[in-house]
Amino acid sequence: MSNGAKTRTRSQRVASVELPRGRFAALAANLRKGRVLLRIALCMLTALAILAMTRGWDPPRDFRPDRIPERAVTVRTPFDEVDPEATDEARDEARRLAVAVYDHNPASITLLKSELKNDLSTLISADNFEAVNQDLWESFSPPLAEGTPEPTLEEQQQQFQRFKQSLSQEGAMDTLKGAIDELFLPLEQHGVIAQLPAEHDANPERIEVRPLGSTGSFDATFPVSEVRLEDVLNRLQRQITQKVPSLEVANRVFARISDRLPAATSLKLNREATSTAQREAVDKVELVQRHFQRGDLIAPAGQPLTEEQLTRLELEYQQEIADRSAGQRLGLALAVLGMYVALFTVGGFFVYRLDGGFVSELPRLVTLLLTILATVGVMLLTHANGWRAEAIPLLLFGMTIAVVSRQDVALLLSAAMTLVIVMAVGYDLVDAIVLQAAATGAILTLDSVRTRSKLLVVGFLAAAVGLLTAIGAGVVAGHEIAPTVRIALNLALWCVIAGSLMTCLLPLVEKVYGVQTDLSLIELGDPAHPLLQELIRRAPGTYNHSITVASLAQAAAESIGGRGLLVRVGAYFHDIGKMLKPGYFIENQSRGDNRHDTLVPAMSTLVIIAHVKDGADLARQNNLPECIVDFIQQHHGTTLVEYFYRQAANKKNEDPDAADVDERSFRYPGPKPQTKEAGVLMLADAVESASRVLVEPTPARIESLVEDITRKRLDDGQFDECGLTLQELRKIGDSLVKSLTAVYHGRVKYPDQETA
Repeated sequence: MSNGAKTRTRSQRVASVELPRGRFAALAANLRKGRVLLRIALCMLTALAILAMTRGWDPPRDFRPDRIPERAVTVRTPFDEVDPEATDEARDEARRLAVAVYDHNPASITLLKSELKNDLSTLISADNFEAVNQDLWESFSPPLAEGTPEPTLEEQQQQFQRFKQSLSQEGAMDTLKGAIDELFLPLEQHGVIAQLPAEHDANPERIEVRPLGSTGSFDATFPVSEVRLEDVLNRLQRQITQKVPSLEVANRVFARISDRLPAATSLKLNREATSTAQREAVDKVELVQRHFQRGDLIAPAGQPLTEEQLTRLELEYQQEIADRSAGQRLGLALAVLGMYVALFTVGGFFVYRLDGGFVSELPRLVTLLLTILATVGVMLLTHANGWRAEAIPLLLFGMTIAVVSRQDVALLLSAAMTLVIVMAVGYDLVDAIVLQAAATGAILTLDSVRTRSKLLVVGFLAAAVGLLTAIGAGVVAGHEIAPTVRIALNLALWCVIAGSLMTCLLPLVEKVYGVQTDLSLIELGDPAHPLLQELIRRAPGTYNHSITVASLAQAAAESIGGRGLLVRVGAYFHDIGKMLKPGYFIENQSRGDNRHDTLVPAMSTLVIIAHVKDGADLARQNNLPECIVDFIQQHHGTTLVEYFYRQAANKKNEDPDAADVDERSFRYPGPKPQTKEAGVLMLADAVESASRVLVEPTPARIESLVEDITRKRLDDGQFDECGLTLQELRKIGDSLVKSLTAVYHGRVKYPDQETA
């Protein structure tokens, strides 16, 4: 009779066999996962950010202040350099040639013209020479030539009559006044000045004339010869002779003008406006450039670079950058980005193999990438100031990774950071060796941080490594001794400073990365901690149990290379939840007093299980780190509360009408141990509790107890997620047996001793 199952052919059975995926197939499958793509995208963004920070599209500078060129440095790219001396000379010339500004007040000249016309009318109106104001007539008398006698009264009367007769003719007076208006018109426009003042430090040939009280430029510049009194008088004398028909009248009118005009000068230097004009003229002067041709010498070989030579090298570098095309920049940027991506790829695979948490835990990965960006940024800043202090952020980065992860991870990532800074700033192989040697010295000596002086000691040890490496590498490279020693001493100083800074930054590093160093664990495990003191007061039996478990677990964890100190401190706090209901736990009960006698097994189980959640809440309320909270939540995993489960099962057997017993209701909520240290604590806690009920705890019984409990936990799948191997479980069991045997060791009974 057929059972209905379809019989497959041989070929179908062969086809149904699926082999494990190959390496590349598995890689391709992983690359299609969203969480993997997210991490790859974050790494790519970080690589792009580093590319932008390092300006990867431009070649690095191949010069720096502390480098002594082995060969003469000549110009490769023609460039121009500002000639400061020539520029200053051009500016001084512009300042000297700037047109000075003079304020012009024409009132005095206009008044002089009016007085001249009025005085002429007064003279003409006089009937005879005796009626003339002699002072007025005297002002119209030209100066006598040297050796010429003073004219007699009769001669003066004749001169007056000729003067009056010349102006008494019809239209003569109007003609003279018109000529006077024409003569004074330019003077009223541009004014008159006796001489240029001593403070006149501008153009000596031309001046700008502004009406008094006005601002702005009127573009009214005049030659100085147009306004200077001496030149004005000479010009007036020629013009008045041409315009007035009578030479007698012309000479007397000029005599009057030459006598009064010096007191009617109208121009005054405007110092502020002149300074402004000079500044504007200086600002318009372009920088005078000195051109350097290809092959011109910049710096000789074997001599330290001077500031002037460094400036020229920087100008040449900037000119080279400016001459590069967009295609050249894009090509270089892609090449540098490719190197960064290669670093991320290789480093990522190694970090995943050495410390998978950095890749699997997204917050840790983001924190690591941000730390990398911050380190690159600070390295570039410290390099830019010429102090070569980039060793400080590099050492801080290496020590941080060594503290939060492993030394081999720190070595790998610090080497990658060294390559980044070397490519970004143009360091050579010697510089890379020296930097990485100092970082390696710091990382390898930072195995643990148990004292506050440890990081300072690490800084001094790294300084010694860096000092010796810098001197040795410099000598091998043929560098001068003096600058090599100076660079080595600077590097040693930066290493000591990095160690000191790391001492201050350690609490921040622990907070950001959520890790606990040995130093913090020692402080946390102080018996004076308020939670431990409260545990002693409320549940002394639980406290003694925790102390014993801590000793057992620390030795067991160290036997497999785990963090014994972390397990010990975790054991101190793993049962703090029992302090809320201490009377329900056997270690705190007095003889004959068991509160579970009045409870059903299910209720007792709830009370027992609750100490895990209560402990986690107490830990978080008192700001214990999450790694300690994990120990509290995971030290029972999802194990069965076997004692009460059996009680419930027996009652069910005795009373068939009772409700069915669900095993899941008698299990702890978990989670199962997630780390090897948590697995160690689970075993230590279980065997310590079970060993207390041994009547005669001989080594054989202890070993049997440990093996039995280990097998039960293993069969129950409690170690499935913590990564413990069978070999490690064997080592842990051996350590627990050894420690428990020491705890329950026998004593020699002396003849006079009654009982123990």
